[in-house]
Amino acid sequence: LIMSKKQIYYSDKYTDDDFEYRHVVLPKQLAKLVPTSHLMTEDEWRGLGVQQSQGWIHYMVHKPEPHILLFRRPLPKDLKE
Repeated sequence: LIMSKKQIYYSDKYTDDDFEYRHVVLPKQLAKLVPTSHLMTEDEWRGLGVQQSQGWIHYMVHKPEPHILLFRRPLPKDLKE
């Protein structure tokens, strides 16, 4: 994976039975601004420059890699079986 040190990387989306997921990798400069006390609100992650459609929720922190933000959103009901 080759990327600029200043660039935000967006993973492909992947799903399970209930959610759509993606992860976002922040450059080190931005990673320093990620709060460690709580999961970010949409306003907070947008404030860091993360750009994605509405409905994504920052749902988990992977402690060894705090620069990787883990997001999910519920699948539309018509896609659930």
